[in-house]
Formats: sequence, structure tokens, C-alpha cells
Amino acid sequence: MQNNKTKRNGFTMIEIMVVVVIIAILAAFAVPIYIDYVESARASEAKSVISSISNASVMYYQTNGEWPTSVEELVGQGQLDLEKSTRKKWDFELQMPEFITATSKEEMAGGAGKSVIYDRERGKYTGYGTPEEE
Repeated sequence: MQNNKTKRNGFTMIEIMVVVVIIAILAAFAVPIYIDYVESARASEAKSVISSISNASVMYYQTNGEWPTSVEELVGQGQLDLEKSTRKKWDFELQMPEFITATSKEEMAGGAGKSVIYDRERGKYTGYGTPEEE
């Protein structure tokens, strides 16, 4: 007598669905963390330049007795050198002595309108690419 049951190789639909659900759950945790990481990396360039602007502003103040009103003043006096690629991606605004703001332009991969703000008195960065305070 022959057995009508044949042995099948492979996975059942239920097994495949369970694997897909597990992957979806892992992705739900991983994607937001990855997005935060990418934003932080993009904002790090602005933070680095803001630090240079802050230091150049202090030197400008010590030399001239007043705070600079724009990044162009710092560049014009030789206090600061900004790379062309940075100028294409970010606009910098000085509100000295309290704040320095960097706002992204269209050329930045994350899009335009993202702002990084440096509070000189507190020594803290806020805005794009920084952890949100609760």
C-alpha cells in the first residue's frame, strides 16, 4: 500500500507571516532611531561652524569693542573662513552676544528651513539634529 501523503519542503504561509511581523516590529524601532542619527550627523556640520563663528565673534569683540552683526563681517576681517560647500547648505545669523542660528538651504540633503540655534550663555544647542528636551 502506498501512502498518499507526500513530504513537502518549504515554509507554510503562517511561518512566513510570523517572520514578516517580527521584521516589521524591529523596523518600527530601528527607523526612528536611524532618522535621528542622520539628522544629528547633518546638523553636526552646522554645530562645528557655529562654534567657529562664536570663537571668531569673541576675537572680533576684543579687537573692535563691539559684536559683529553678520558672518560676512567676520570673513571680511579675516576672523573666519567658511568653506563654499558650507555656505551653500547653511545661512548663519548672529544675534550677539546671546545667539547664533544656522538655517538650512535647499542644497542641504535634509531640506530647507531646518534651524540649529546655539545659546552662548547656556552653551547649549537646540533645534534640528539635537535631542528634544521633555
